[in-house]
Amino acid sequence: MTLLSVRNLCKNYGALEVTKDVSLDVAPGELHAIIGPNGAGKTTLIGQLSGQTAPDSGSVWLEGRDITRASMAQRVHLGLARSFQITSILPRFTVLENVALAVQARSGSSFRFFAPVVGERALNDAAMDALAEAGLEERARVRASALSHGEHRRLELAIALATEPRVLLLDEPLAGTGGEEAEAFIQRLRSLKGRFATVLIEHDMEAVFALADRISVLVYGQIIASGTPDMIRNDPKVRTAYLGDEEAA
Repeated sequence: MTLLSVRNLCKNYGALEVTKDVSLDVAPGELHAIIGPNGAGKTTLIGQLSGQTAPDSGSVWLEGRDITRASMAQRVHLGLARSFQITSILPRFTVLENVALAVQARSGSSFRFFAPVVGERALNDAAMDALAEAGLEERARVRASALSHGEHRRLELAIALATEPRVLLLDEPLAGTGGEEAEAFIQRLRSLKGRFATVLIEHDMEAVFALADRISVLVYGQIIASGTPDMIRNDPKVRTAYLGDEEAA
């Protein structure tokens, strides 16, 4: 069964072909990683999946429904969420209030009604559930501006989780983290596996091979290989084009 299906996506900027005939499938509960060198077209591809970037040709399907021309907001409503695009984090608001915004948006309320309802128990309970899943429940009453970089990334994750996604798009969630923060985030993603499908773009190969069920390799806008982590690790084309000596050991 396929939850998210991408068919023949192409995007050009003038003479520059950024994505070329990209096709892939993501199954329910699967963590599908997309890797590739800088400039491979990964960010453009995830923009096309999220609705930020319109493809020149090709299609995106969610549960058999063509969402190629759907807006970002429509895709979120249908269950396709890209973490930092749900809402901008408001630094003067608490962590809990930021997540409550996403809960409110999921229910269809307008943001202008946020102030009077931040004390509503249903909103707070749902927001606290999302914070617990992201490992931030103890920071709920702290202003977002006081969070560390790693905590900020977990807040982005909590905001996405609050929309109850069927498919979660994560664009380099470990960027700027390291050591204990990176390991904590990896463990958090591992604990969420199977709850929903995840498309992960990440440069940290240790994290990718530890988490992914399937990996697709994007090079110069084209997918050159797709398969299990072991298949990708041992694929000569991938080793030559991307992994090289980094994964030789």
